[in-house]
Amino acid sequence: MLGKRLNMARKEKGYTAQQMADMLDITISAYRFYESEKARPTLDKLVQIADILDVTTDYLLCRDQNK
Repeated sequence: MLGKRLNMARKEKGYTAQQMADMLDITISAYRFYESEKARPTLDKLVQIADILDVTTDYLLCRDQNK
């Protein structure tokens, strides 16, 4: 479910996957693995993603129904 929430939040902010990868200083394939749930971000990256997308980590992890 992390991948789905990540994808939705990214699109709501108007970012491309490449822009997210650049902001996170990772490859596009690494970022796409997060959205496809083939890999999970480290805690540090998860916090960075939440900050970029202006959502909580709980939201990304589906531990909260609200942003």
